[in-house]
Amino acid sequence: MKTVLITGCSSGYGLETARQFHAQGWNVVATMRTPREGVLPSSDRLRVVPLDVTKPESIAAALEASGPIDVLVNNAGIGLMGAFEATPMATVREVFETNVFGVMAMTQAVLPQLRARKSGVIVNVTSSATLAPMPLVAVYTASKVAIEGFTESLAFELEDFHLRVKLVEPGYCPSTRFTSNGTPRMEGLFPEAYAPFAQRIFASLGQPSAVTRESDVAEAIWRAANDTSKTLRFPAGPDAVALARSA
Repeated sequence: MKTVLITGCSSGYGLETARQFHAQGWNVVATMRTPREGVLPSSDRLRVVPLDVTKPESIAAALEASGPIDVLVNNAGIGLMGAFEATPMATVREVFETNVFGVMAMTQAVLPQLRARKSGVIVNVTSSATLAPMPLVAVYTASKVAIEGFTESLAFELEDFHLRVKLVEPGYCPSTRFTSNGTPRMEGLFPEAYAPFAQRIFASLGQPSAVTRESDVAEAIWRAANDTSKTLRFPAGPDAVALARSA
C-alpha cells in the first residue's frame, strides 16, 4: 500500500486531495501548520501531522513521524493580492519563504529516501497564473513561476533515479481560502490610485464564466501522482485547461 504526504491540508486543495487519496485506498499523511480536528475521517490509513514548511526542524519531525513515503504533494502556500508598488519587501520574502523555499526544503528532505529506492513522485502545485498574466498578483505569480522553473529542471535531474516530478496548475477557485490566508498581509496593498483598477478586477472575478472546483485539483493531483509518462503539466479546472490550450 502506497503512502502520500500532502502539505497544507487544513483546507482547500490539500484537504480535498487527502480525501481523494484516502478514498483510493492509500495511506495518507495530511500535514497542517496547526492541526484541525474533525476535518478528515478517522482511519488507520490517515494521520494528521503538524508541519511548518518554513522551519527545518518541523520538516524533520514530520518526516520522522511519517515514515517512508511514495509521493510528496507540495501544496502548502500563501495567497496574496495587491498592488506590487505597495507591497513591502518583507511580505514578498514571506510569500517566497512558503511558496518557494518551503517547496524546495520539503523536496530536498524527501529526496534521499526516494532516490535510495529509485521510486517515487513529487507533485508541485502552482497556479494558472503561470499560464497567462493576471493583475494584482505579481508577487504570488512570481513565486509560482519560480516553482515551475524549479520543477522543469528537477524533472530532468531526477530521471536517472527513476523519480518523477509533476506540476499541477489550478485555475481560479472561489471556494478556497486564497484571500483569507493572505488577508492580514494585504492591508494597505490597495492604494487610492489603484482603487478604480482593483474594483474592475474584483467585479470580473465575481462573475467568472468557468471556475475550478477543489475536486478538480484533487483529481489532477491524483492523475499526476500516478502518471508514468513524461507529461509534466496537469492543468486543473476548466479555466486552467482553456488557458493551457491557448498558451
